[in-house]
Amino acid sequence: MNKVQKQELTHEQQQLNDQVESYAAKIEVFLNQINSIILDKQHQTKLALSSLLAGGHVLFEDLPGLGKTTLSSALSHIAGLKFQRIQFTNDMLASDVIGVNMFNQKQHQFEFKQGPIFTQILLADEINRCSPKTQSALLEAMEEGLVTVDGVRYELPQPFWVIATQNPLFQSGTYSLPESQLDRFLMRLSLGYPSRSAEKLLLQQNSRYALIATLEHVFSEYEILEMQRLVAQVHIADVVLDYLLDLAAETRKSRHGLSTRGLLALKKAAQAHAFIEQRSYVTPDDVQAVFVAVVSHRIGLSEVETLQIMQQVTIS
Repeated sequence: MNKVQKQELTHEQQQLNDQVESYAAKIEVFLNQINSIILDKQHQTKLALSSLLAGGHVLFEDLPGLGKTTLSSALSHIAGLKFQRIQFTNDMLASDVIGVNMFNQKQHQFEFKQGPIFTQILLADEINRCSPKTQSALLEAMEEGLVTVDGVRYELPQPFWVIATQNPLFQSGTYSLPESQLDRFLMRLSLGYPSRSAEKLLLQQNSRYALIATLEHVFSEYEILEMQRLVAQVHIADVVLDYLLDLAAETRKSRHGLSTRGLLALKKAAQAHAFIEQRSYVTPDDVQAVFVAVVSHRIGLSEVETLQIMQQVTIS
């Protein structure tokens, strides 16, 4: 590499550093606001923001009443994007999600009536309470940002982010998500029970939804898209790439392991986490911070088992 190339690389890296720093204050405000709604869950809220900035979708899995929908609503409100919510039920059809062609008697032709999926942030509440056929209606939208109705493709607004909540499968009226759909979620997160002090504060304060309404939008549509573009430019050194490959290889020992698409998802999530940490480069700590959330649902293991896999791989 000649001197001119080195100077250009240094200039580009410095420019990226400046752009990362320019969003640091707003990211801090975003996290502070979301953590004022969801108490004692700083790690989960940071991972949820990482998912958005990586351009990936997030699945919250937990018992009812632990704050999944509240967190989803707060994320949508603070992000400042167009928002729709779908409450999934077992009698819901695919057309209820993506839309349907309806005959216009005045015009004597069919018109496409958009479904609630035509938004920027879609809260898919209790997604595993609908049938697999309806669940599959989201696949194309989540992967490509498009929907197809009667052979015609329609583009969804950008950015497009699905926040889904899922109840445990032992509860009645639930259907397991197929592996192909689970793979479309960049991360699967669980909130768990709040701490005693946090739960006491919840009892003392007003409704969380009333508090959400008092918060201001932090980002704009342009800023979200710009941050997603910058996240894709966050540098990953060869040693970190080798670490990613070693982790993937470890998951594949004597089991159905992480796919190449899953490995790419892990890379994107690590880049987004580095961006939130105000860095223009990825460290092994970023990979470790997102590893369980990105990998566990893809290889069918618990969070504890997935963490054990990560701990078996050393950084060369």
